[in-house]
Amino acid sequence: MRNTNLKIAVALLSLVSLAACGRDGGAGAEPATGAQGQNATAPANAKLVVWAMGSDGDNLPKLLKKFEAENPGYSVDVTSIPWQDAASKLRTADAGGVTPDIAQVGTTLMGGITDAFQPVPGDTDTSVYFQGPLKSAQAGGQTVGVPWVVDTRVLFYRTDLARKAGFDGPPKTWDELKAMAKGMQAQGGAKWGIRMATTPDQDVQNSFAFPWSNGAQIISQDGSKWTFDTPETVDAYRYYQSFYKEKIADPNPATGAGAAESAFVNGQLGILVAGAGESELLDQAGGPGFKDKYALATFPRQKSGTSFAGGSDLVVFKQSKNSAAAWKLVRWLSQPDVQVEWYQIDGALPAVQSAWQNPALADDKRLSVFGEQLKDTNAPPPNATWLQVSDVFGQQVEQMVKNGKDPAQAMKDAQTAADGIGTGS
Repeated sequence: MRNTNLKIAVALLSLVSLAACGRDGGAGAEPATGAQGQNATAPANAKLVVWAMGSDGDNLPKLLKKFEAENPGYSVDVTSIPWQDAASKLRTADAGGVTPDIAQVGTTLMGGITDAFQPVPGDTDTSVYFQGPLKSAQAGGQTVGVPWVVDTRVLFYRTDLARKAGFDGPPKTWDELKAMAKGMQAQGGAKWGIRMATTPDQDVQNSFAFPWSNGAQIISQDGSKWTFDTPETVDAYRYYQSFYKEKIADPNPATGAGAAESAFVNGQLGILVAGAGESELLDQAGGPGFKDKYALATFPRQKSGTSFAGGSDLVVFKQSKNSAAAWKLVRWLSQPDVQVEWYQIDGALPAVQSAWQNPALADDKRLSVFGEQLKDTNAPPPNATWLQVSDVFGQQVEQMVKNGKDPAQAMKDAQTAADGIGTGS
């Protein structure tokens, strides 16, 4: 899900938080705008029920006033669901046969409930979305959701400490990342060179950037087998572990609210891996002028520079009795100008790539880093067993970081556990 950890504390490692739509049949006579193609003719009047999560649910009615004004006869009832209740409420609604028409579903919550969602119409041009987040809605050979808002992880680094370490710009490779982090300690006076996440539940999420950037995948292409025990994954986690073994990163960082920001502001931390909401928190913690002391950068490259894709998808439930009308709303929400307006209301980053050409985003130097990183991201698969697998995998990551467990053995043990759980396919 979008970086909601910056707004609420969701310390559930099993949710790893910090990646569908359908219609009723019939050839469409109504031309669509934005991301979607032709769709079934929508009725002139409809009442839609939408579930949206956290602050998104609180803010969405502001945006939908415009939709209702443009579509007389349509009304949209939005229910705001706390993120921590989202998984249970979605599953309970589906099991009880009382679902909304449309729901916002966090990317890491898609697993185990994808059978409840309508497939994306075949004439939908999904190439308009960032492709990393789209993977969170692809299950069983079908795409069962479309990204609505997105987030990813980038580097926040102290430019003043980087200069002392001999760097005039961001690290471009893995070797440069480690050299900068070590230099920030040796020459810049930082206690720790890098911190991989702002909250504990992001640790596993963010660590996936390393195997992905080293050419590894966590599941086979056909979705039939987890693939943790590979040379690419082992090598990536050996590199990841080296930051802790060499005392460049703290294996037991303070986890209280604002702890990461405080360390970054006071110069005890040189590099922070975080999502889009972090700039605001750092500026608040650092006060006037602090924004000039740090910069953002995309993830450094090994074979690639792939980062974790978060955010949330829009889905239409199979049990919706207003499918055509629901798709009309999904199409509207996927229009680039609407995506930009939603960003201006809610701060949620657009999932439609062309929306980033709008000056509101394109002219913002910090946001442009996220726009660039979103071109190279990956997301966990929406398999029914993903939360179980991520939990056992997280245990192995913790043992590598805190106990020095050999990455080869950790990945072997993770593979054995994952094989026992299966992919749910």
